[in-house]
Amino acid sequence: MKNTMAIVLAGGTGSRLAPLTQHRAKPAVHFGGKYRIIDFTLSNCLHSDIRRILVLTQYRSHSMHKHLRNGWNILTPEMGEYITAIPAQMKHGNHWYEGTADAVYQNIDLLRWNSAKYIIILSGDHIYRMDYAAMLKDHIEQDAEVSIACKRVPRQQASEFGVVDVDEKLNISAFTEKPEHPTSVPDDPTQSLISMGIYIFNKKNLIERLEADRDVANSKHDFGHDIIPAWIEHGHVNAYLFDNVMGRVSSDNYWRDVGTLDAYFEANMDLLKNVPPLNLHQSDWAIRTYNAQHPPCRTGPSDTGINELLNNVIMCSGSLIIGATIKDSILAAEVQVEAGAIIESSIIFSDVHIAEGVKLRRCIVDKHVRIPAGEQIGFNRQRDSARFTVTESGITVIPAGYRFT
Repeated sequence: MKNTMAIVLAGGTGSRLAPLTQHRAKPAVHFGGKYRIIDFTLSNCLHSDIRRILVLTQYRSHSMHKHLRNGWNILTPEMGEYITAIPAQMKHGNHWYEGTADAVYQNIDLLRWNSAKYIIILSGDHIYRMDYAAMLKDHIEQDAEVSIACKRVPRQQASEFGVVDVDEKLNISAFTEKPEHPTSVPDDPTQSLISMGIYIFNKKNLIERLEADRDVANSKHDFGHDIIPAWIEHGHVNAYLFDNVMGRVSSDNYWRDVGTLDAYFEANMDLLKNVPPLNLHQSDWAIRTYNAQHPPCRTGPSDTGINELLNNVIMCSGSLIIGATIKDSILAAEVQVEAGAIIESSIIFSDVHIAEGVKLRRCIVDKHVRIPAGEQIGFNRQRDSARFTVTESGITVIPAGYRFT
């Protein structure tokens, strides 16, 4: 993969994930207790032997830059290897990124100056494991100008994504962004083939297409809306099936766009299933992240003799659980839970203190929150809605730094 450079798009606002994106970009949101969402894309790059990686940031990027500095400063620039954060610089026009293609175009000089032959464009806000080396191999064998990673989904869900039409050789004949009436795959009328937002381009062709797109007056300068549909009309665009057995990663076929609070919550809860659909235990495909120095986590009874009870819990370093009951929940680092507290089906971010007798059900608690004794959240929707964000499915989200009165 020495002739390949990856560009990770990590500047999205993630407005549907608010308030979790109030202080951070969507790819920097915590996931599974110890990770950030972007860790999955970067780990895939690392295991796929991609060593030249640009991370394009824009929206509320401090948390992202800090995470990349602390956790991903692992390659050797002297050997031509790097993971480099590229903030929006308005190099081509007095405006921020106007679309995914514009984000790459505004950094087109970095493509020209790089010796890579292939460019892989990745989203930094999806949860999945994938061997990009296998996809590049297929791209070269098919002699494609563009390859798009695709996945089958139920047809009724496909309107949320870009939908592709393919022939029997997986040549793409059409690409429609979020269609009202998605087309189905040829062999199953109940399934559609969607784009995963993972593209491999021949660099020379990509530069030409980006430059041509700048002169199109009504273009949104977006890969899904403009670049790919126009390319299909005149070039060879190939689909690569995500459920393909090629590659070194074990085939769990798990991919989630955690673009809403409900989708984010469900993806976290997937990790707690009896057989998690996302395999985080493949030893040669570990998900890397920044690991701060904390003491070991500890559980124990209270000084009044109340025993702790934990059932199906992910708990990270530095957490202290004394005489509390916790079930079907994920606790990040440095979470303290006092005696008599009951937590069910919840996600607790780091540096959260939950006092005696607190009851939480189906909650997401962001960082730096102190929940006072006796507080109950997740039991009275009307009361919760007056203070917090409550999703359609009833998930209550307490924002970072919230102060109870």
